[in-house]
Amino acid sequence: MSITLERPSTTSTVGDLMTGPELQISDDVTVDTAIDILRSSGAGHLLVRDEEGRCAGLLTRLHLAPFQVRSWYTERTPVCHVVFDRAPFAAPDMPATTAAAVMRSRGLAVWPVVDQEGHAIGLFSV
Repeated sequence: MSITLERPSTTSTVGDLMTGPELQISDDVTVDTAIDILRSSGAGHLLVRDEEGRCAGLLTRLHLAPFQVRSWYTERTPVCHVVFDRAPFAAPDMPATTAAAVMRSRGLAVWPVVDQEGHAIGLFSV
């Protein structure tokens, strides 16, 4: 008689695999400032918060590429007027496989993770 032991099913969640939200800026920061922060930090993205501190989205170097030639316009334009990745965002209890599938369908490499109030608590990447 052979006995087969089954391992308990463990499904990783986004909360298990997320990293902390490192660089965050307010959505009223100018495009010039956002470009400077990305350049000086060497990061590929910035987490953007709205006026209430909730996650507004993720701003990448690609989103800022049209603004690389600086002008009076970029000095006065807040990042909230730039087209960048916005909601919906991942939840910490979402299965990681589901989040990865959503990210692939949206063409995202990094996805903000928010709590029930909409505040960023981490970043999920595949």
